[in-house]
Amino acid sequence: MTIGNLMRLLSDGDVHSGEQLGEALGISRAAVWKQLKKVEASGIGLEAVKGRGYRLMQALTPLDGARIVEQLPADARRRLVRLFVEDTLPTSNEFIRQRFGQGAGHGEICFVEQQTAGRGRRGRRWDTPWGQSLMLSVGWRFDSGVAALEGLSLAVGVVVSRVLEEHGARPQLKWPNDILLTTPDATLAKLAGILVEVTGDAAGPCDVVIGMGMNLSLTDAIREAIGQPAAALADVCPNLDRNALAADLAAGLLAMLDGFEDAGFGAWQDAWNRRHAYAGQAVDVTVGNAQSAAVAGEADADGNLWVCEKGRDRRLAGGEISVRRQP
Repeated sequence: MTIGNLMRLLSDGDVHSGEQLGEALGISRAAVWKQLKKVEASGIGLEAVKGRGYRLMQALTPLDGARIVEQLPADARRRLVRLFVEDTLPTSNEFIRQRFGQGAGHGEICFVEQQTAGRGRRGRRWDTPWGQSLMLSVGWRFDSGVAALEGLSLAVGVVVSRVLEEHGARPQLKWPNDILLTTPDATLAKLAGILVEVTGDAAGPCDVVIGMGMNLSLTDAIREAIGQPAAALADVCPNLDRNALAADLAAGLLAMLDGFEDAGFGAWQDAWNRRHAYAGQAVDVTVGNAQSAAVAGEADADGNLWVCEKGRDRRLAGGEISVRRQP
């Protein structure tokens, strides 16, 4: 039994007795208790109601593949080859990479409720409780080689931002892979991260996996464990439909990918710069162990970020570079 089976039973927010849960899952009450302890340990709020059973402190909406697909517009359904919704995976990016290895992958999207080995840039772990985030990976095959992919992660950021804006949020973008949101205490913090992985020929066909992980809700305990400011979409959109958001993101990403090889990042450049969180602000640029102070400029048509250091313009071209606003 996976934790997902239990979470789906509890997702309505009602009280469920250990006996009821055991009967529904086909396991003993002792086994139910062990699974409930795993739920608590993952950071999900769980309440024991004396004499009655257990309930989630906050109701959640499990992802439903059929509901996501039925909300896709016709052009998105045409572009979508296959959609997966998984309970638990090491990472959704790895899942799509494996699909490419099996001769599939292109036009496929994988949503996952929980990742056990999630990671972001620089190999940082991205651990999330079941059902508290929106995590997806999209596979796409490009024919023109790696050079045609310049600025792709920034275009993904624009797509995600536009979808969030349609749902009432006002995100900002941090070069090259982060989506930020202002928290209730007026702190600009990370809401979502993007990870693009490319395999194949530098000048010919290549397979691209685009991963995105977004915080939908965060408990105080999880925020404290993160150790730095973090934003959650529920902070500003408390009644969001997860499946509707998933469908809108899938549709937006598929449309962007279908035309990116021809249009390039230039078609998304202005939209990215309008949402640039640090434009004209003092930032620290970190490359390896070296750090320098600069003033952030705009992203160019190739997705590079221009900054001014000691009166000289400098182009940042992605890779392992970190740009953070100065305190």
